[in-house]
Amino acid sequence: MPPHVVLVTGVSRNLGSRFAARLAADPSIDRVIGVDTLPPGPELAALLGRTEFVRADIRNPLIGKVIAAAGVDTVVHLSITATPHRAGGRVAMKEMNVIGTMQLLAGCQKAASVRRLVVKSTTAVYGSSSRDPALFTEEMEPKGLPRSGYAKDAVEVEGYVRGFGRRRPDVALTVLRFTNFVGPRIDSPLVRYFGLPVVPTVLGYDPRLQLLHEDDALEVLRLAAVEDLPGTVNVGGSGVLLLSQAIRRAGRVSVPVPGPAVAAVGRLIRRTGLVDYSPEQMRFLNFGRVVDTTRLRKEFGYTPRYTTVEAFDDFIRARQVRPQLEPALVRRAEQAALAVLDRVGGGHG
Repeated sequence: MPPHVVLVTGVSRNLGSRFAARLAADPSIDRVIGVDTLPPGPELAALLGRTEFVRADIRNPLIGKVIAAAGVDTVVHLSITATPHRAGGRVAMKEMNVIGTMQLLAGCQKAASVRRLVVKSTTAVYGSSSRDPALFTEEMEPKGLPRSGYAKDAVEVEGYVRGFGRRRPDVALTVLRFTNFVGPRIDSPLVRYFGLPVVPTVLGYDPRLQLLHEDDALEVLRLAAVEDLPGTVNVGGSGVLLLSQAIRRAGRVSVPVPGPAVAAVGRLIRRTGLVDYSPEQMRFLNFGRVVDTTRLRKEFGYTPRYTTVEAFDDFIRARQVRPQLEPALVRRAEQAALAVLDRVGGGHG
């Protein structure tokens, strides 16, 4: 049965606003309610159409009253972020990701009207290590549980979602484990990484990357919201790119950094404000991660329009028509890379 009243969290961000706009354009849906702590900017607000914006913090138990009062039958939880700087720091990011999810689930549990819940998760729950399989299926456990950052948050979020599923077996529950997004409008740590004029890599490693175009992500979310497609599903484009191939396709210059200096590189780049990369994300650039998407195609019923290579190329084409990085940012990135190389060179001299 198609939804009548849909609540979307994280609606003031690019993905959330564009997803809510897709639902609002569907005349079979009576109401679309968008929730976030701050209203969307003018550009995103213009996309929302008939979406009703409610300024609310999902960390507050009052979110349950919003769900109950509106008779929400479908909740799409997109307010899970990988970028600490956007959330106001790592502590605020964890609170929004984990505490916010707990409060949202509590509200959903109490609302008898809720019958479908879609949660945006990430393949980062599988971790990244030298012992990883060639492909992760949805049933596999990570070789080592993520210990920090967004990946750890996602593991905790999925745990709470499973608990909710046991308490409300009547709710169709869909957990979408997305690979890294790329595309013309997405802003993420990986997108910013490829925007660096000098791209640091780990000496001796060339990880495999699996990517998903933002348009495919939006369509998968839409299908999960309007149809009963329960279960945990890996979502990614077919094929892979080696990191070295991606850097060349982006027209960037790589700087291989010895393993012991990787942490220092991460700290220095974070100080420039260009990329906010956590230790977990740095491990991803060591070992990469690829997942099996058979369930997405055969059970969920969707084949991404873009392969990994096509999604990355579309991202690069879109970025080429935009202004280049400001000279001051270029100088800061180059100075950070040179400082690390000088330090490493001095340590071996």
